[in-house]
Amino acid sequence: MQRRKFLELSSLGLSGLTLPLFSYKNVAVKKPIVISTWDAGIKANKAAWEILSKNGTALDAVEKGVMITEDAISCCVGLGANPDRDGFVTLDASIMDHQFNCGSVAALERIQHPISVARKVMENTPHVLLVGEGAQKFAVASGFELKEQNLSKDAEKAYKNWLEKNEYHPVINRENKGHGPFAPNTLEDGSYNHDTIGMIALDNFGNLSGSCTTSGQGFKMRGRVDDSPIIGAGLYVDNEVGAAVSTGQGEDVIRIAGCHLVVEFMRQGNSPEIACKKAIERLIKVKGLEKCKDIQVCFIALNNKGEHGAYALHKGFNYAIQNSDYPNKLFDSKFIL
Repeated sequence: MQRRKFLELSSLGLSGLTLPLFSYKNVAVKKPIVISTWDAGIKANKAAWEILSKNGTALDAVEKGVMITEDAISCCVGLGANPDRDGFVTLDASIMDHQFNCGSVAALERIQHPISVARKVMENTPHVLLVGEGAQKFAVASGFELKEQNLSKDAEKAYKNWLEKNEYHPVINRENKGHGPFAPNTLEDGSYNHDTIGMIALDNFGNLSGSCTTSGQGFKMRGRVDDSPIIGAGLYVDNEVGAAVSTGQGEDVIRIAGCHLVVEFMRQGNSPEIACKKAIERLIKVKGLEKCKDIQVCFIALNNKGEHGAYALHKGFNYAIQNSDYPNKLFDSKFIL
């Protein structure tokens, strides 16, 4: 680079470096809006909308929304969910606001609302991620009640069946159509493989926030952590551009830093849907088409103008939307395979 050009760029200083790299023009902002993964998002969105529709913040909305799912007694998210292979329910969660503040917990046991603990980590500590016993001690010190593990009937039955077979074969889309032993998304033994709810919202102030909470894959190895509590993998928010959240095979989302990748694709000018699709294509390139046939990975995204989109590896993923145009409607995601 010529010396004069270098000096001209240097004279811009920090302000020059922090200018937005991308902005939307002549697009009406559609706010507030909340979107979340799977059909569990319908009830979660309703709780989030109670906040957003009253000029509440996106951060409050995405916390309160997924707490509804954490409270559900089922094989899915929360203390009633499928345990790991040693019989312990371990929970992961993350939350992120419009100013890059973020917090998360992983391998947390006996706490009802890991998403709220994640927010406390964000607001009350210098850290981003607390895990295991340390996360639990922090939660108790922060006023959270230490509860007894209480597997749902479905989870208890599924775990007993798993102990008899002692096999682990992840099955895609097992979480997307119900929560009972006879629901279409369960196997004959009533078991689920994993479940996650991710939520992103844009409030009336023009600010984005996101949350993600999960019980992880049922019968996972003890100590296994998925993408949900990892900022940039399971969740990412950049207020200048947009936000994304993922669900599915967490190891493969981590492999490509999935949600950060989606946001960067939006920064390049892609719509939320195309950004999600490009991230899925990147995963196929990295992992290989043949290995992608037995896993599911899905992304949802929301840009800072309230435009939304989703994409998945396989058919079967859906996501819920609530704003002034859609009174909490469920959409089927597009897919590649």
